[in-house]
Amino acid sequence: MAKQQTCGFCGRTAKEVKLLISGMNTCICEDCARTAYEIVEQTLDAAPLKTSNKFDNIGNGSVPTPIQIKEYLDQYVIGQDDAKRFLAVAVYNHYKRLKQTVNTDEVEIEKSNIIMVGSTGTGKTLMARTIARLLDVPFTIVDATVFTEAGYVGEDVESILSRLLQVADYNQQAAEKGIVFIDEIDKIARKADNPSITRDVSGEGVQQGLLKLLEGTIVNVPPKGGRKHPDQDYIHLDTHNILFICGGAFDGIERKIAQRLNTHVVGFDSVSNTREIDRDNMMQYIQPQDLKSFGLIPEIIGRLPVLTYLNPLDKKALERILKEPKNSIIRQYKKLFEIDGIKLTFDEDVLEYIVDKAVEFKLGARGLRSITETILMEAMYEAPSMKTNTYRVTLDYARKQLEKSNLAEANKQ
Repeated sequence: MAKQQTCGFCGRTAKEVKLLISGMNTCICEDCARTAYEIVEQTLDAAPLKTSNKFDNIGNGSVPTPIQIKEYLDQYVIGQDDAKRFLAVAVYNHYKRLKQTVNTDEVEIEKSNIIMVGSTGTGKTLMARTIARLLDVPFTIVDATVFTEAGYVGEDVESILSRLLQVADYNQQAAEKGIVFIDEIDKIARKADNPSITRDVSGEGVQQGLLKLLEGTIVNVPPKGGRKHPDQDYIHLDTHNILFICGGAFDGIERKIAQRLNTHVVGFDSVSNTREIDRDNMMQYIQPQDLKSFGLIPEIIGRLPVLTYLNPLDKKALERILKEPKNSIIRQYKKLFEIDGIKLTFDEDVLEYIVDKAVEFKLGARGLRSITETILMEAMYEAPSMKTNTYRVTLDYARKQLEKSNLAEANKQ
């Protein structure tokens, strides 16, 4: 007589249950399987999430000095010594704040959030990306243009911290000691003279939403990012030790600076003691009140105490950017051709021509890549199919390629 199958947990037979699942040496009924599933769910939910060990020793290792940080930036970013020093000091002080464990004299070191102002293509985002490679703290770059007030289409400001958590592999303690670079901060300026009758949901309201993050508070962060849901569990993230670095072009702020300095004088300048003003680089005279005139609210300016600027790039700086950095534009294109077994060479006057056009188009360092890409487009199309080991770019070839492109025509208009 065959042995009757029974549940190995409750002992009931196949006739007493609706379903009996057979295993190697035993069986389990549907009720016991459901109970086992609930036990597993409760146990896993109660257990702490396993996080990466990458950031477990934040602040415990050797701290790079400001000089060392600047020297590292010098390998990739040409010029902008003042901005590099400000950034190096801010990052170094951030490390020191992380190492401060016991506060015996009741002196609490506050963080010094930094804002960098400079025209497009001067290296704000490049410096942020470069310093991210050096740091052993979670570092993320976010774009301020995607943020809107809560309740409108777009992203909430809390999504900044969601991205920081993702970079930290959801290690909450590590994320609370990270660094955030907010790019295009000028795009959320208050538009007082906006003729539109619709509400400006991406301007002043976003600035007000950033206040609590910049100063330091406990923020409810949706772990998945995106909009909030009633049943979604939040991560309570403390932003007191998160360093915020903001950058923006602030296009047109030179006029605000000029008005403050009273450089627009009608007729002859009769003031004999007026100081010499470098009208080609008005950004060096920037002050917090200029940011207020541009459209940043005073509360957010006060939470960004360190203000620095980036110099406009002249011809000499563009020449160095084109050739000197470790990941210079010329080296990148040579590497692309090298992958196909082709040695790419440029005549020296070609590089001068590229720089002259970048100055003419006023596109900054990004213009160098656009012009170089336009010149090499036909070569990159033909060279992989050509049986050649070398490809030389001459001045005549560069002029011919640029003149027949839409880039040159667009910048003439």
